[in-house]
Amino acid sequence: MLKALNHEEPDRVPIVIGPNNTTGIKMETYRELKQLEGIEAPDEYLYSWPELGTAKLDEETLKRLGSDVRGVRDLEPERILELNRNREPGSDYVDSWGSGQVMTGTGDWYPGIHPLADAETVGEIEEYDGWPDMTDPTRVEYVKERAETLADEGEYAIMATPWLLFPLERAFAMQGMDVFLGNLVKNPEFAAALLGKITEKCKALMDVFLGELGENVDIIGIGDDLGTQESLLISPRTYREILKPIHAGYIDFIKERTDARVFFHTDGDVFPLIEDFIEIGVDILNPIQTSAGKMSDLEKLKRQFGTEIVLCGGIDTQEVLPNGSPEDVRREVRRVMEIMGAGGGYMVSAVHTIMEEVPAENVLAMVDAVREFGDYPF
Repeated sequence: MLKALNHEEPDRVPIVIGPNNTTGIKMETYRELKQLEGIEAPDEYLYSWPELGTAKLDEETLKRLGSDVRGVRDLEPERILELNRNREPGSDYVDSWGSGQVMTGTGDWYPGIHPLADAETVGEIEEYDGWPDMTDPTRVEYVKERAETLADEGEYAIMATPWLLFPLERAFAMQGMDVFLGNLVKNPEFAAALLGKITEKCKALMDVFLGELGENVDIIGIGDDLGTQESLLISPRTYREILKPIHAGYIDFIKERTDARVFFHTDGDVFPLIEDFIEIGVDILNPIQTSAGKMSDLEKLKRQFGTEIVLCGGIDTQEVLPNGSPEDVRREVRRVMEIMGAGGGYMVSAVHTIMEEVPAENVLAMVDAVREFGDYPF
């Protein structure tokens, strides 16, 4: 992992599975994996959040999958966890920000609670009484011990990811995506103020989180989805005028407090913004959604940016992993590694969370192909 981060060729291409939601596996596929491999481990959820649906992978499964990274995460405050554990089954899930999800079908949840949906003025932002306390000690209760244990063992890279939607996505949660995107255009002063307030809260948690980690961390995970299947979610001009300074300031805030590399997750076709990401200090770009627009041109991606930013992801979760055969998966993993892995600076990972539609056999085919074809030199 450390060699790949330094754009050097290690013994083999590293595998990133399980440290956070964007590199995780949904519960149903996790159960199938355990059954297939004869692994006996409890069904636990990442972030103690069943509605998220992402499994907290046990150590035996992580070793079988060959993951070269282990995760350190925070939690929602204990009072929020307790409220949601004890609420009526199927009733709304509400988080510490006052936003939340509604059940749309058995086991399916969708963001549908937006506490600032009707807000239009800066005053309404300040008057909102639901802003979370980011200094609640129960948020980071296990962070220090977990990071110290992993550092003492010294076997895996440590990737720490606090559970906070980054400013744009949190603004969607607070207002609804359609409402906030409209405000970016018609009410930019309000939109900038809301993003600023959210960033203030994100920094407060990150400060506490990094303090608990100390030196026991290699990678800090953050992210903000900026792309769609064929283009950007917002224009490059809007990004550079409003969001880029916020992202830049937040990354500076992190790098002033740690030597860890910054892992930035953003879905979709974000090719037009990669130079911006490099400029503001992103070290690792994830998930390289190969099914989205120009992100499918892996040769150009590697040629143009491969020495300046580490690329993590690239194994398609829309078609190849859910619908391909194990042999199809093996071929795709080999293809992607041979393009992206040359000279180092690449880490294998699925494009975002491995969903329930992905057969467990295909997950194993992915990681076994790395063992078979991922040794340097190719």
